[in-house]
Amino acid sequence: MHDVDILATDLGFPEGPVVCADGSVVLVELRKQRCSRVSADGKVSLFSDCGGGPNGLAVGPDGFFYLCNNGGNRYVEGHPLGMGPHPNYQFGSIQRIDPGTGAATLLYKEVNGQLLSAPNDLVFDREGGFYFTDLGKRMPRHKVYGGVYYALPDGSKILEVAYPMLSPNGCGLSPDGKTLYVAETDGARLWAFEVQGPGKVTPKPAFAPHSGRVIAGLGGTAKFDSLKVLENGNIVVATLITGYMTEFSPTGETVRAVKMPDGHPTNICFGGPNMRTAYITLSGTGRLGVTQWPEPGLKLNFG
Repeated sequence: MHDVDILATDLGFPEGPVVCADGSVVLVELRKQRCSRVSADGKVSLFSDCGGGPNGLAVGPDGFFYLCNNGGNRYVEGHPLGMGPHPNYQFGSIQRIDPGTGAATLLYKEVNGQLLSAPNDLVFDREGGFYFTDLGKRMPRHKVYGGVYYALPDGSKILEVAYPMLSPNGCGLSPDGKTLYVAETDGARLWAFEVQGPGKVTPKPAFAPHSGRVIAGLGGTAKFDSLKVLENGNIVVATLITGYMTEFSPTGETVRAVKMPDGHPTNICFGGPNMRTAYITLSGTGRLGVTQWPEPGLKLNFG
């Protein structure tokens, strides 16, 4: 097992970590329906009382935080994952959070006249727009499909990029911005889409649901959650059930698999002077871990 120090505990299914300039980490707590700030010494404080099901989080070109809100999950004691929609669930959304006040405002709740189901993760491109995934919802006897979308942070434009997908989760862009990576939870598959311009990927072939190609996958009980791209172009994917952070090359080879002290590591972000300090959300046990990664993470376009 890799040497992982624990920075914070008693978190309600943490996800979406973002390293701030002061060394603190802002993350979401899905169970507690809020965003929190973890200071460099591990103290946890309220960042935004956003409600719903806060999931992915990123800083936009205006310095505001942008949040993928899945609308809320139902949690059962003793089970780490959400068990379908919250009783008060209506729709998923993208929210914009004021970093000064923590006030969360609704930015998007639908695309092409269809309500968003469960936005999960997002990444900004260098032009200032963002790609985001919609995981879909698991019902007792059926599944609502997910998809990948592109939107502008001023609320003026939202586009469908890939639909349908089974359970798109983490997303990230290659260092040159020409490849969009999407981790699919069920089936543990890592997809790559060729980016032709902001919000535009290679057109899909006839009869295909989208133009993504599978570059990596894992068998057994593994499931994929969120991901981050490294400076060298490799992709680190949080791997559920088996409890690893799995690093893949852009051509799909497994570079390393780092065992975590939790069966449900859900996300990773990078900071520190050399971008090798990795903060990992250990959601099964409600903790934030920190370790040194062998390679530096890719600096995000904003934040």
